[in-house]
Amino acid sequence: MNVTLRAFADYREIVGREMQLSLAEGKTVGEVIAGLCGRYPALQKEMFDTAGKLKEFINIFVNGRNIAFLDDMATPLANGDVVSLFPPVAGG
Repeated sequence: MNVTLRAFADYREIVGREMQLSLAEGKTVGEVIAGLCGRYPALQKEMFDTAGKLKEFINIFVNGRNIAFLDDMATPLANGDVVSLFPPVAGG
């Protein structure tokens, strides 16, 4: 299956703006993120704490829906899905 990954802000500098991923059926968001972190170690440092837990205020969306309201990192992916990564953003 094919999935589009879009990265924003600081993550864009690490992995690029957008990439197409060819994945085996049944992959989850967590498996995709783990694969990306293996390929881009700087992404691991940006997204996860030393215990391996996703840092606070990081948002991951599948087709515009936050995975926090789906099955979190166990959210299954399907052909044509778009996964978007947003780092914490502050401002006023």
